[in-house]
Amino acid sequence: MSKLHVGYVREAIEERFGGLIDMSDQARLSEASRHQALLSRGLAALAAQIEHPCSDRVAASRVFDGQDDQGLDSIAVEVSTVRSRICLVQAKWSDQNKGAFGEAEVHKMFHGLELMLDRNFGRFNRRFQPFVPDIERAYETGTPKITLVLALMREAPLSDGVRELIRMKLAEQNQVEQMVEVKILDLRDFHRAILGDVAAPKIDAKVQLECFGQESTPYKAMYGTMTVPDLADLYEEHPRGLFARNIRDSLDESDVNLKIRRTLREEPEHFWYFSNGITMLCETVQPLGRALPGKVGHFQLTGVSVVNGAQTVSAIHRAFKEDPVAAQDGRVLVRLISLENCPPGFGDQVTTTTNTQNPIEERDFKSLDQGQLNLRDAFALKLNRIYVLKRGEAIPDPAHGCSITEAAEALAAASPNAQLAAVAKRDQNLAGLWEDDNYQEIFGAEPNVFRVWRCVELLRAVRAQLQDLREGLVWRADAAAFYGDLLVTHIVYRRLSTRSIEDPESDWPAELAKVPDLVRDTLSWVLNAIDEEYGTTSHIIAAVRNTERIERVVRAALRGLDSEKQAPPLNTDYQVAQAETRGRKINAVTTLVAARRIPDSTVLEYRPYSKPERREMAEWLAEDPRRAQATWSNEGGRYPLRWHADQEWYSPSGLARKMRHEAAGVDSSVQGTIRWFVPGEGSLDELALAVRLEQGNEPAES
Repeated sequence: MSKLHVGYVREAIEERFGGLIDMSDQARLSEASRHQALLSRGLAALAAQIEHPCSDRVAASRVFDGQDDQGLDSIAVEVSTVRSRICLVQAKWSDQNKGAFGEAEVHKMFHGLELMLDRNFGRFNRRFQPFVPDIERAYETGTPKITLVLALMREAPLSDGVRELIRMKLAEQNQVEQMVEVKILDLRDFHRAILGDVAAPKIDAKVQLECFGQESTPYKAMYGTMTVPDLADLYEEHPRGLFARNIRDSLDESDVNLKIRRTLREEPEHFWYFSNGITMLCETVQPLGRALPGKVGHFQLTGVSVVNGAQTVSAIHRAFKEDPVAAQDGRVLVRLISLENCPPGFGDQVTTTTNTQNPIEERDFKSLDQGQLNLRDAFALKLNRIYVLKRGEAIPDPAHGCSITEAAEALAAASPNAQLAAVAKRDQNLAGLWEDDNYQEIFGAEPNVFRVWRCVELLRAVRAQLQDLREGLVWRADAAAFYGDLLVTHIVYRRLSTRSIEDPESDWPAELAKVPDLVRDTLSWVLNAIDEEYGTTSHIIAAVRNTERIERVVRAALRGLDSEKQAPPLNTDYQVAQAETRGRKINAVTTLVAARRIPDSTVLEYRPYSKPERREMAEWLAEDPRRAQATWSNEGGRYPLRWHADQEWYSPSGLARKMRHEAAGVDSSVQGTIRWFVPGEGSLDELALAVRLEQGNEPAES
């Protein structure tokens, strides 16, 4: 491809995003530099749009490139009860089609990801802040799928060193679960995106269906069996365009593909039975010669695209290449749907629906286990409560029962084996717990209904207390309280008197009454253990999902609790109240003004500090970008901030208090110096502390 194609992408970005992307922070740059920044941001918007289709205006609003973007330029969040998705983009524009992406960019990108996973949202700029509530909701639905997109205006592949570094970084993030993936979009992808379907080659092909059948009402379709050699040849001839309408291209190294290829190599005669089949959309489907249903039929297809089964097709091709003798006996069911008389949008409906059907999970088989059926009956007869076994059934009100999934989580947390708590946290569907050995360990042959229900009550009580604590926690402590619910439950259970937990007459409410104090102390010991065992920059997620790490953390925390020592205080950086107090120990404004640390006319950004603030203020701040900005003046005395929303002068704390009151009606004293940031440098509190340390002065009470 040439500079001509770069020009097409440039024109599309200018036309679609030129008036939509916020460029106010680039006002002081030359026109040429500002235009290059627009192209880079437009590329980031286009990349996010490719991954998560949306309007140009929405795509433009997803760009947060600039100071404190932490190596990331754009974001898209899709919250789902099945599995949420977060897309993070780093874009590199080049007029010469040589968008640079080196090892430094890799480190910055993954550092930004780690800050986000550790809930250190305050390190990101004001453009990022509106997305924090959606990110938190995505976390709360289970482990999200995170896609790091490299949007590069180039064709040349990345260097071997950069690719190896990306692989190493991915391995670190995916030690426990395949959570993070990296996707590269280059000039070809962007060119195809701006041209839409026109950019994808129109594929016409002849296919043979064995034992074919047909549908004529309401729309025309053919179905039958194709051989592996025929499908492999089709893919060989059209490797890219064949999946033009598919939601995702084939993933050559996925677990699914590996299993498909193994089946074709080892037992190809079973492939037809094991495969879900392939669906192709066609502009037209015409028989060649006489075609009798039930016989072999030959068909001419125009505008054909595989919309479901892309992984199957690509795996068939690869397996046939690797071992054509074994794979040639494989056969697969294929549907050909003709769009020639279908209403507009029908093809998109087929594509979406065929790719979103729920697969059968191991949990579904466990719902048929006799022990589970007995447990359901015991819930009804002995507890007068509901125990839900099957997916899709209505979950009862918490007071009236629970599901098999919630019971499995609770029993895993209460198990003497701490590793089961880690296994449960690896996958939002608890896939590891349904494996036979783990399933038997947590439920046993005859699960006791009182133990099951009481463990569920304990898990709920721990989670409720952790949720209350999180209102006053930030950063690693907030992450530990969120990700560590099963770990904390495990430790709390071991500190309770549980010998009579299966006894109907046991005074379980008396044990539950101990939970609030135990949770508070346990969280402190857990975080202390993680910081001491693995360092203050370690991943909280790894500590609760890695079986080896969780055991070490449990042992260290229990030693602390058993010692009867007072629980170690949380780091002041982890607590909203302590940070507020710390901020008042130095007169930050006086210190900064005296040192002339911040130049006059510097524009500062407001970033909500606590979870309640983010919940209450995110939408209000997003409504008017001026609300999150203020200009600094060293001549303002106690009132150095001129708020962009009303052009009046305020102290940092006075303005922070006013903003929260206007946003949510909450009128309480807050420390503004930990909420107002100089982009690229830090909060007023951090800058003032650095000044005093440079001057040889320790922070003192004021």
